Amino acid sequence: MNDANSPMPADPASPDGAAAPPSAAAAPASAVPAASDLEARHAELSDAFLRAKAEAENTRRRAEEEIAKARKFAVEDFAESLLPVKDSLESAIAIPAATPEQLLEGVHATLRQLSAALERNKVVEINPPPTARFDPHQHQAISVVPAQQEPNTVVAVLQKGYLIADRVLRPALVTVSASN
Repeated sequence: MNDANSPMPADPASPDGAAAPPSAAAAPASAVPAASDLEARHAELSDAFLRAKAEAENTRRRAEEEIAKARKFAVEDFAESLLPVKDSLESAIAIPAATPEQLLEGVHATLRQLSAALERNKVVEINPPPTARFDPHQHQAISVVPAQQEPNTVVAVLQKGYLIADRVLRPALVTVSASN
């Protein structure tokens, strides 16, 4: 029986009969194929990672190009919708003997074209009716006047404001009723 204090048996293959240290040659035969399988799997995953990284970079670059194009041509639709308005104004100027009635009719038609162009491009008027609550996000108070209506309500609109896609382009200039 071998106990803990007994020396290790001599290796018959060793020249001096001493125990040989374990070596790679003594490793089980199944470990060698497993290492090559791991190396192949590592190479496969590295390749997949590099391809995914390249695809992500290409997607980012394409998105940046699309954003740059969108910024560059964002005004194109708006400008296109304003061209008929410009044409109408040029036509009005080209008629030297137009009567005031004809000019007024042309101005009204041009204003309708301009309003339609603004509406198509999501530019909306801010024109609060009298007695509407003062909204500091959409209105700019020019003056506070005593009035026979609730305090902090619109008395009159001095200049219309405009929103574009729910963002204030220009606040409406209003007079507001004073607190009592």
